[in-house]
Amino acid sequence: MKFENAKILITGGSLGIGKATAKLLVECGAKVGITGRDRGRLKTAASETGAFPIVADVSQPNDIDRTYDVFLGEFGGLDCLINNAGIGLRRGAEEVTLKDFEAVFKVNVYGAALMTARALPLFIEQNRGNIVNIGSTAGLKGYEGGTVYGATKFALRGMTQCWQSELRKHNVRVFLINPSEVATAIGSSDRVEREAAPNRLRSHEIAHAIKSVLEMDDRGFIPELAVWATNPW
Repeated sequence: MKFENAKILITGGSLGIGKATAKLLVECGAKVGITGRDRGRLKTAASETGAFPIVADVSQPNDIDRTYDVFLGEFGGLDCLINNAGIGLRRGAEEVTLKDFEAVFKVNVYGAALMTARALPLFIEQNRGNIVNIGSTAGLKGYEGGTVYGATKFALRGMTQCWQSELRKHNVRVFLINPSEVATAIGSSDRVEREAAPNRLRSHEIAHAIKSVLEMDDRGFIPELAVWATNPW
C-alpha cells in the first residue's frame, strides 16, 4: 500500500508500539488516528506523533462504535486497521482466576475481533483493505507464567488465520506481527515504559516491521512475521 494520505487507525496508540508506529506512518504521509484509554497520555502521544486522538477502550463495544464514528467523521474512510491494544498478565497456572481471563481476553482478543468486525463492511465495499494484528512470540510457544497472556496471543493467531482465509477474496490483506520481548509499558501497573537495554528490542523495531510489510504492493502480503532480538543474552 502507499502511505501518502492513507487513512490508518491504530488502537493502543498512547505508548509503545502503537505510538512509535503512528509517528513513523505520519512521517510517511499517512493520516493516522490513535486510540487510548488515558486522555492525558493520548493527548501527549498525539502532539508528539501528529496523529489524531480518540479516547476509547477497545474492551467496551460502545467505545468501539464511537471510535469509528469519530474516525470516519474526521477522515471519511479507512485503509488500514492496526489492532495493537493489549494488556499483559504473568500468573502461575495454580493462581489464575476467571477474572484474569476475562480482563485480558476482553482487550487482546474480543477488542481486536470487534474492531475488525466494524472495519470489514468498509473494506469489503471498497474491495481492499489492510489489517495488522500485533501478536507475540508468546503466541508461538508457551512459557512459565503465560497461561492467560499466551492464551490470548494463541487465540489472536488463530483468528488471524481465519480472517486471512475469509478475506483474501475481498482483496483484504491480514498480517500478524509477533514481537519477542519489547521494552514497553505492557504489564506495568503504572503504565510507565521501560528503557530498552542496548541488545533488546524497542518499539521502533516493531514499527519498522509493520511499515515494511504494509508497503509491499497490494498484490501480495506476508501472513506472519516474528521479530526477535539478535542477541538478548
